Amino acid sequence: MARLNVNPTRMEMTRLKQQLKTATRGHKLLKDKLDELMKQFLNVVRENKRLREEAEAALDNAYKDFIIARAVLSESVLGESLLIPQQSVAVKVSKKNIMSVNVPVFDFQTEESSGDIYPYGLAFTSGELDSAMLSFSNAMEPLLRLAESEKTAQLLAQEIERTRRRVNALENVMIPNYKETIKYIMMKLEENERAGTTRMMKVKDLVLKKAIAEKKKAEAEINKEVVS
Repeated sequence: MARLNVNPTRMEMTRLKQQLKTATRGHKLLKDKLDELMKQFLNVVRENKRLREEAEAALDNAYKDFIIARAVLSESVLGESLLIPQQSVAVKVSKKNIMSVNVPVFDFQTEESSGDIYPYGLAFTSGELDSAMLSFSNAMEPLLRLAESEKTAQLLAQEIERTRRRVNALENVMIPNYKETIKYIMMKLEENERAGTTRMMKVKDLVLKKAIAEKKKAEAEINKEVVS
């Protein structure tokens, strides 16, 4: 613990006590925030795990269907069939607040120019390619939800780290320093008070001795006059 470089006065001690009170309250609030952030983060991680499994399963089905379609169709026919896509995805990004952290919310809409997702005529392709296209289209939503969850987890983790650093700084540096400095000022004030009391006692003794000496001197002069 390091003591702050301040003047050991009562005014300074009062100011430090107020700062200690504020730091202690801030530490409690940040600790509560950290606990709630950890709770929210764990919920997001569990949801992220579920979304990842869902997205991986959707992509796995889509790739399996596409591999079968490639085996059935020639490369030139497959390339021509997928040359001009019929479906587009528009993603609108908004934000929501979780414990003072702005996390993204993805809202997406799909648009088909011809009313379906297939960019080719059904007469010249196979049903396996239709299944692959449908599987890739179905995988779009889980992938976007996973991206939203991943970014939320990342932002919450960054805020948790920042909050933990602040809690540790208050708990291990600022609050102990305030307490050590207040203790030092109290010791100095008590020492000064004892020194002042000692000086007052010495002054009182000197005044008393002087008064006794003056009294004896006056009595001696009176006795001398009486004898004369």
